[in-house]
Amino acid sequence: MGKWKRTIAGIVSAALIVSAFAGCSGQADISSGPTEKDFPVAIGTVTLKNEPAGVAVFSPNLADVILAMGYEISLKAKSSDCGQSDLSVLPNVDPKDATAVKATGATLALFDKNPGDDITAALQKEGVLSLILPSATSRADLERLYSEVGSAIKGGSTGYQKGVKTANNIFLTLDDIARVIPESNSPVTVCYLYDAKGKAVTGDMLASKLIESAGLVNAFAGSSGGQATTEAMTISNPQYIFCAEGVKKELEQSADYKKLEAVQKNRVLEMKPEYMEYQGRGMIQAVSFMAGTVYPQLLEGTLPSSKPSSSSSSKPSSSSSSGSSSSSSSSSSSASSSSKAPASSSSSAAAGAVPSGTYKRGDKSDAVKVLQTRLDQLGYMFTAINGEYTQGTEQAVKDFQYLNKMEVTGIADPNTIAKLNSSDVKIREKQ
Repeated sequence: MGKWKRTIAGIVSAALIVSAFAGCSGQADISSGPTEKDFPVAIGTVTLKNEPAGVAVFSPNLADVILAMGYEISLKAKSSDCGQSDLSVLPNVDPKDATAVKATGATLALFDKNPGDDITAALQKEGVLSLILPSATSRADLERLYSEVGSAIKGGSTGYQKGVKTANNIFLTLDDIARVIPESNSPVTVCYLYDAKGKAVTGDMLASKLIESAGLVNAFAGSSGGQATTEAMTISNPQYIFCAEGVKKELEQSADYKKLEAVQKNRVLEMKPEYMEYQGRGMIQAVSFMAGTVYPQLLEGTLPSSKPSSSSSSKPSSSSSSGSSSSSSSSSSSASSSSKAPASSSSSAAAGAVPSGTYKRGDKSDAVKVLQTRLDQLGYMFTAINGEYTQGTEQAVKDFQYLNKMEVTGIADPNTIAKLNSSDVKIREKQ
C-alpha cells in the first residue's frame, strides 16, 4: 500500500511540475503578456488554434478598434450598426443567422456583449467561434481591449504587440494635445450629453478621460452609470455643453436647460456620439474638437504659405463635428489631378518629398503612398501604407494638422504638404 501511495504521489508531483511549466511558458495565454508564438492563443476562456480565415464583427466599437489597427482586411462581414464608411463594402449579416455568417467565410465572430447561448451554439455548430471582448472602461483597460482584438485576428505575438502599440499611440496623441492646453487658474467645466433626458458621460466611463485630455473638467465626474439628473446639471452649470447631433435644439427649447450658462451664451456644440462611444481613433477626434472649441488659439498659427488661410481656424466647425471637412475650398482640385501632381521642383524639397497637390479621402495613387510614408516617418501613420486615402490616412492628416497648429480638415492641401516637407515640422515619435 505504501508503495502505491509513493507511486501516486510521484505521478501527482510530476503532473504539478508539468502544469507549472505549462502555465509559465506564455505560449498560449495572453493574460500576462504576448505569447512566444501567434497560435494557438487563449483569450479568456476561448482558445484559437489557428489564425481565423475571416472575421465577422458584431459591434461598432470593435469595428472601430479593428480599423484603428489596420486589420479590416480580415473582416468578411459586419452587423448593420457598424456604419463606418471604410466597411461599407462588407455584407451586413445577422448573428442569429449562423448559416449566413458561415457563408461569408468568417470563422470567428466578435461581440462586445454576450449574444446569448443560443446564438453562440448555433454559430459554433457552423464552425464559427464566438469571442466576447467588452469595451474598455479605463485607459489601462484600452490596452487590454486592443491586445485582445489583435491577438484574436493575428495571434498572441504579432497581433498582441500591434494592439498594445496602437493603443499606446492613441494615448500618445492625446497626451500631446494635453501638453499644449493653456494653463489656467480657472478650470473650464463641460459635459457631454447623448440626449436631453440625462444620458451623459459620467466619471466611470473612459469617455470622461477624453474630456480630461482636452484640459477640461467633466461636470458629471462624480456621477456614474451614464446618467445625470437635471438637478446635477443645474448645480454644475457647465460653461460648455457638448452633445449628440439633434440634441442642441431640444436643450434650447427646454425650460430646465434654458437658464444654463452654456445655453444662454450659445456654447452648446453638437458632436457625433460615436466619437465618445467608440474606442478607435474617433477618441482623438473628440479630444481635438473639444480642446479646439474651448481653446481656439490651439488651432491658430502661421501656415507655411504666402497667403493666409481664408477660413477662420478659431471656429470649432473647422474640424467638423460630423467628422468631415466643413471647408471645401481646400479640396477644389479633383482627385485625379491631385493624384497625378508632379513632385515639387523646389530646390529645398528633400528626396522623397510629398508631391505638391491636394489629397483627400477616396484618392488612390502612388502620390498618396508617398504622403502616407512621410506621415509614418513623422510618427502619425497607424494604418497600412497602401496608397489608399482611407479613414486612417485622413485621421493621420488631422493629427498632423492639429499638432502643427494648422486648420484641421483631414485634407492634405498644399499648405499641409508644404508643412510635411518642411524642416520645422513637429515629429511625434511612436512607442
